[in-house]
Amino acid sequence: MAWTAQRLDPDRSRRRIQLLAQLAGTKALCEQRPRRLRTEQLRQLIATRRRIAG
Repeated sequence: MAWTAQRLDPDRSRRRIQLLAQLAGTKALCEQRPRRLRTEQLRQLIATRRRIAG
């Protein structure tokens, strides 16, 4: 099956661009946090779940 370029309708194209921009912004925010902070938050989450499950 050959790839054919399809024109997206303007609304769909605009929504896609907005979604990609939001994803890029979210990724940038996640990468700004120090690694040890993310690790500590993950440890706290695991500890909380263990307390609830136990």
